[in-house]
Amino acid sequence: MTQAPTVQELHYRIGVPALGHFPGHHRSARGDSGFEFRRHAALLDAPDPRRLDLHASLRDPFGNWIVRVYSQRKAIPVVMVADLSASMGFAGTRRKLDVLADFVDSLAWSAWRTGDSFGFVGCDSTVREDVLLPLTRSRGMGSALARTLRALHLGGRSAHALSMAHRYLNRQRSLVFLVSDFHLPLPDVEATLASMAHHDLVPVVLWDPLEFGLSARRGLVQVTDPESGATRLLWWRPALRDKWLAAQQQRRDALLRIFQVNQLKPLFIEGRFDADAVTRHFHS
Repeated sequence: MTQAPTVQELHYRIGVPALGHFPGHHRSARGDSGFEFRRHAALLDAPDPRRLDLHASLRDPFGNWIVRVYSQRKAIPVVMVADLSASMGFAGTRRKLDVLADFVDSLAWSAWRTGDSFGFVGCDSTVREDVLLPLTRSRGMGSALARTLRALHLGGRSAHALSMAHRYLNRQRSLVFLVSDFHLPLPDVEATLASMAHHDLVPVVLWDPLEFGLSARRGLVQVTDPESGATRLLWWRPALRDKWLAAQQQRRDALLRIFQVNQLKPLFIEGRFDADAVTRHFHS
């Protein structure tokens, strides 16, 4: 059965040689029967006469038979670690949870197409076992998980468990997408990034254009903290609007500084999910 055309395919890559054991798409420094030349070696060290290099053998000062050693492309684990706290339920131009579900559907489908395994860890104040997906190469698990996410109730008061998600990751170096709106204390952000430093980490900042402002120029408005559920009445006026927008920019700058210190390249998704934007992130 052909995959539904609504699923967007994206293309990712890692910056270091893959260390997996299964054949796949990514460049590796392992294996002896691939197609990418890696080095020369003595026949005794790499006993494959089919790879004999006569010219290199004639040049060897010790008279050894020399063979070519080729690297075999390998598969990698691809994991999404997602913030499922209450703030991810914000609905502006589009509900954040739906954008996350679209991302999951696309990434799982793309991983299957590439020959990689896919896993998912969702966190609020705890790691949510109801959406936990161990690494799998099953073709349809991404779509099933996306449907579950779209129907999920988000009531978590924090995303504290993000810093514990590394316990559910493979010991093998993986490509990890950390998806959150990052409305959590900056020390928690730093702790979460540090806990996943072993992996190829891509922070994905999920924001909405309507999240940081109101359409009205002035007037009495009720604002709600999506994490705690606390409400407050504010007199919305131009000066407060400017202060609100300045706070947004300060938050963005603070996150960028943290990512820069950790040598990470963040991906900002503001509005709808666009698979081509994710691809450009890896190939720009």
